[in-house]
Amino acid sequence: MHLHHAPDTPAADPIAFDDFLKVDIRIGTIIEAEDFPEARKPAFKLKIDFGPAIGVRKSSAQIVARYARDELVGRQIAAVVNFPPRQIGKFMSEVLTLGFADEEGAVILFAPDQAVPNGSRLF
Repeated sequence: MHLHHAPDTPAADPIAFDDFLKVDIRIGTIIEAEDFPEARKPAFKLKIDFGPAIGVRKSSAQIVARYARDELVGRQIAAVVNFPPRQIGKFMSEVLTLGFADEEGAVILFAPDQAVPNGSRLF
């Protein structure tokens, strides 16, 4: 989550529907959350279960301002699963956990309002 846009930012340039389909956004359930003291910005290291087809993937998420580590396990979140992995210190972040900035700029996780199967794709 490195692209924090203010709510008064205009919409991005138009894209084709096929461009949207290239971004694979899936639902997963957080199965493990650890502190990430070596990260430059405060973050957690997450393990997220995206179901049988994708499996468990790791993510670094800068969500410490609004979430305690022990309330994350069992929570469903949305993530981009088809970006190349990013090395963050000694940690390899394999998916981009998605969120929105609140009024103070802290990240609020993007999640379904009802449970859906892990691996479900956004459309």
